[in-house]
Amino acid sequence: MAKNDFSLPLMENNITREDLGVLMDFLKTKPRLTQGENVRKFEQEWSEWLEVENSVYVNSGASANLITIAALKYLYGGGEIIVPPLTWVSDIAAVLQNGFKPVFVDINPQNLGMNDKQVIDAITDKTKAVFITYVQGFNCLSDFLLEELKKRNIILIEDVCESHGATFKGRKLGSFGKASNFSFYFAHHMSTIEGGMVCTNDKKFYETIRMLRSHGMVREISDEAMKKGYADTNPDLNPDFIFAYPAYNVRGTEIGGVLGRNQLKRLDSNNEKRRQNFDLFLSLIDPGKYQVDFEVEGSCNYAFPLIIKKSDDSFRDRLESVMREHKIEFRRGSSGGGNQMRQPYLKGIVKENIWKQFSVVEHVHFYGYYIGNYPALPREKIARLCEVLNGIC
Repeated sequence: MAKNDFSLPLMENNITREDLGVLMDFLKTKPRLTQGENVRKFEQEWSEWLEVENSVYVNSGASANLITIAALKYLYGGGEIIVPPLTWVSDIAAVLQNGFKPVFVDINPQNLGMNDKQVIDAITDKTKAVFITYVQGFNCLSDFLLEELKKRNIILIEDVCESHGATFKGRKLGSFGKASNFSFYFAHHMSTIEGGMVCTNDKKFYETIRMLRSHGMVREISDEAMKKGYADTNPDLNPDFIFAYPAYNVRGTEIGGVLGRNQLKRLDSNNEKRRQNFDLFLSLIDPGKYQVDFEVEGSCNYAFPLIIKKSDDSFRDRLESVMREHKIEFRRGSSGGGNQMRQPYLKGIVKENIWKQFSVVEHVHFYGYYIGNYPALPREKIARLCEVLNGIC
């Protein structure tokens, strides 16, 4: 493969001709496109795949974050939430928008998730929840973390937006906490163009999420006894128009439901291809230049993490130059652009220069990247990619 013929985008072919054919067949029936039967079926099929009781489809992973933390506030009150510095902005934004105080801890370099011991050390009497992010398909749960959270009665919320199908001890991530959030954005393991899901085994949390998705309307509740309770305590209101919360409209559409149902059919097989790609990448990339000692058990990576082992600005600049030359698409800082504590939206909320205390995420911020890993990626292209990256001096 000639140098000029080589390119590696972050993602390709995530919505296939087959998906579009299924969608076209659906559109030919002249359906009602707002949230309906396909959304309900997608929620049910997703719950069965994840092995949870309930799922609620929304218009994005960010909206899933938002209403999950809103439900946490309304059902359990305010306080502090322990969060990672390496995550997407919407996780921290949801915490702030709902009046919680974010408390940051550093990450574990082997799985890029929060350091579990630092999480436990950060718990105070104000801690309401731990909002964990599984970065790029790595698991960062541990028995120690789960046992301590249970013992201390701290709620676990899981962000699985980058990690569909990853597991801990054979059980899918997203089935451990009070609630979990998924994203179906174009670049993730599967896509509904935009879209997201909130999943939970807690019935009250589920019904609250259903209301928060649709303006806070009580008629969205599936539990008839709960619905009747609202009607009985508000006899002066039309039962169809009781608004329990000052909420949002983050509903998905039937188009997303159709695409999600079709993509879910091949998610497991696509994930296996991603795992095989990742194993090949780790076997070929130079361990003298790049980090390879990741905790891969249970992982399902939608991207290749490329982290320079040494803090070397000159090498970093040469690496970026070579990747641009070869049209290797990359994102510096890894998930979410690196250390969130450096972002302008947190100015005045976190202490000035506090990021200097977080050495692991700081290294990833300046010397970490992710590059594309997707099911259609040929093995010879992975080999050529590693050849290019290994050749940088």
